[in-house]
Formats: sequence, structure tokens, C-alpha cells
Amino acid sequence: MSLLQVNNVSLSFGGIRAIDGVSFSVEPGEVFTIVGPNGAGKSSLFNLISRFYHPAGGAIRFDGEDLLERKPHEVIDAGIARTFQNIELFDHATVLDNLLIGRHSRRQTRWFEDLLFLPRVRREERSHRRAVEEVIDFLELAAYRDRMIQGLPYGVRKVVEIAQALVSQPKLLLLDEPASGLSVEETENMAWWIEDMQKDLGLTIVMVEHDMGLVSQVSDRVLAIAEGRPLAEGSPAEIQAHPEVIRAWLGGVGE
Repeated sequence: MSLLQVNNVSLSFGGIRAIDGVSFSVEPGEVFTIVGPNGAGKSSLFNLISRFYHPAGGAIRFDGEDLLERKPHEVIDAGIARTFQNIELFDHATVLDNLLIGRHSRRQTRWFEDLLFLPRVRREERSHRRAVEEVIDFLELAAYRDRMIQGLPYGVRKVVEIAQALVSQPKLLLLDEPASGLSVEETENMAWWIEDMQKDLGLTIVMVEHDMGLVSQVSDRVLAIAEGRPLAEGSPAEIQAHPEVIRAWLGGVGE
């Protein structure tokens, strides 16, 4: 059974149809990438899956559950974590503190237990710190663990945001333009991280990305969309050679 199923979803803003009848499914353990020209509706699809937006029509199911029944803050409890085009971190906190914040969905203690700092709270705190340190080691962030976010290079902050998503132990990771703003070397490193997350952690990944080199390197399947509508789905090579996809890019189709 597919882990994620998006069936004929649509989304409108006033009279503008941002998403128009898009369907796709994502299998467990694969990297599925959504591509398209600027304004095609890629991030809007992410916002539908994240429940920031509610579709005008269609259905979204995750791990056999109707995802539309969940509120936005409950999506992470279902096992979905995401990153954003614009990095969303606490600039005046350390890398370690940002990752501990990412563990909030795994907290099981109650407020009065936290207030009294009972043994159960202490045990859980140790568990959270172990989980965070494992991710720090996995993404090779040990050199930055005690540094403030605001002083870090852009490429490192990109990796920290992924780390913050990983510490919630998701089943599905949504990566919104992970290579945006990165150098060639940093993009190559990002490809390695994505491959490691898929192979070593067994994660399912849905990615929105413009860098077709990265898309070709890490993607199992690719969906191309333009003006909110699906154009083609297939392997990275098939998508890059598809005539409708080529026309959408060269013809300047946008939002």
C-alpha cells in the first residue's frame, strides 16, 4: 500500500486555480520529486499535505489515514515532517536547542510533571538528548552543536533545518527546495544526505526542487506540474525528455 496518496486535489485562491486535479502516490522508502516552473503550484501541494491549506476538492491519505481529518499541528504526530524554502529556525538559539525544540512532538510528560521535574521527566529528557545527538552525528553537525544559528553559514543552516525535522522521527520527510541557495559542492553534499536518509534511515522523501542535477541523482520518480496541473510522471530521464515538460519550461509557464 502507498504511504502517501494524493487524489485529484484542487485549491483556489479567489478566482485563481492554484492546484487543479493533481493526483500521485508515494511508495514507502522512495524519493519522489515534484518539479515545475516557478509558480507551478509545487509549494502549494506541500502546504496541502502539511494541512496549512485545505483543498477545495479531492482527498489525501497518509499511512491509510484520512489526512484531511487532522489539524495542521497534528500532522507531525502522524509522522510527517517538513522543511521550508525559507529556513525556519530560531536564530538566537544554538543548534542543540533548535533540535531539542524539534522533539516537542515526542514529549509524553504532563505539565505538572515538568514543573516538578519528576524522575519520568528526567528519563524522557535523556531520551530526547540521545535522539538529538544521534541526528547530530548522522548529519555531521558536532562542530556546530553549541553555536548560535545566526552565526552559521547558509549551507549549514539548511542541514540544521533537516536535522530539526529528523529528530521528530518521521515516516515521511517533505523537503521544499533543499538545494536552493547552495553552492555546487553543498548541493552534492545535500544529495549524499538525501541518499543516506533514504538508505540508512529508511525514510520516504517527497521533494520539491529546481536543480535537475540533484533531482536526477536522488529521485526514484518525478512528477512534473505546470499551472497547477500535472504534465507527466516517470523517471528523471523520462521527465527531462518529455515534450510537454520542455514546453512548460521553455514556454515560460508560471503562476
